[in-house]
Amino acid sequence: MTPWAEAGEGWHARYTFRLRVSSTARTALLSEWDRCRWVWNQCVAQSRAAHISKEKCGPAWLDRLLTGWRGAHEWLRAGGSVPQQQVIRDFAHSRAKALKDIKARLPVRRRARMPRFKKKDLAEPTLNYTRRGFRLKSGRLHLSGGIVLTVVWSRKLLTDPSSVRVYRDSLGHWYASFVVRGEVQPLPSTGAVIGIDWGVQATATTTSDAHDLPHPGHGKKAVGELVRYQRMMARRKPKRGQAASKGYRKAKRQAARVQKRTARQRQDTARKWAKQVVVAFDRIAVEDFRPKFLAKSTMARKAADAAISATKRELINMARKHGRILHLVDPAHTTMDCGLCGARAKHALPLSERTYTCTACGAFSPRDKNSARVMLVRAGLNPAGADRVRPDGPPVRRAT
Repeated sequence: MTPWAEAGEGWHARYTFRLRVSSTARTALLSEWDRCRWVWNQCVAQSRAAHISKEKCGPAWLDRLLTGWRGAHEWLRAGGSVPQQQVIRDFAHSRAKALKDIKARLPVRRRARMPRFKKKDLAEPTLNYTRRGFRLKSGRLHLSGGIVLTVVWSRKLLTDPSSVRVYRDSLGHWYASFVVRGEVQPLPSTGAVIGIDWGVQATATTTSDAHDLPHPGHGKKAVGELVRYQRMMARRKPKRGQAASKGYRKAKRQAARVQKRTARQRQDTARKWAKQVVVAFDRIAVEDFRPKFLAKSTMARKAADAAISATKRELINMARKHGRILHLVDPAHTTMDCGLCGARAKHALPLSERTYTCTACGAFSPRDKNSARVMLVRAGLNPAGADRVRPDGPPVRRAT
């Protein structure tokens, strides 16, 4: 699967459904997770030992180790081989990504973390099954090992799923996430284009005033309720080695419910806004902004509440679903360039300065509006202002 599929090519989507899990199935799922977690922790230990001895630690080597582990431990052999093999695939992918970032000498704050041990009380169960590890029969999900789960079908699957991920969230609810091949649902052509700049004061500022996305503030509205439950947890926190009390578990569940509700509100707002943008515009130029660094700034709380990453992801998925062309634009120097003439300021603007004035053409506009116009110019969607753009500008990737 490639996230930047051209028109006519296949792409994949996830469909998530709630599960009704019986006590027998819950016990079987947790036992399966204990085995998979043990395999993951063994991979971490073997990887660290291989790093010290400077040996290779690839998926093939780990597969051979898994064969030996299953032969030596009868309790491990009692579980399905498919989820255990998928654990090794996930581990190898995470490790390879972290090593790639280290080799590229990326800053620590931008690197993917090396895989760590999964603790029993902290890691939520997650089981991955490929096509040979599950089947759908009479509307029920049958997993390898004789585990049968009832799926709450809120909508129909477009095609037969190629894989499924069964997991439990912080509230104790079980879900099944199916991967299916998506089908493009084309919308009427409008011939319009739009540039989008991400921010904290307003989540998205666009070249169209009617499609700006103000900061929703869902987290700010729920902070009072969340703080109340977190204080209850702090008062009832068990001492080291002691079991948590009923009151502590209840407060923890209530806090998780508030956080879950806020996350769903953010997702709902992002999806509705993304659908409006995709319906109204054929081509979209979006700032390829990664707001991870904001977590260490004074704007961390407001930036997290803005949910820029989630909004950007929903816009990409919506554009892909409806066959719109979406350009991801490099964000470097977007606040310094003029959206009309392409001239670049000599000095970066401080965050306190919210207006942009071009010293070359005299253009005067809000800072974020100017950045949104720069997105159009860099993506080649604004011919009137593209003649003065530097030819050695950043490359643009296209997605549908």
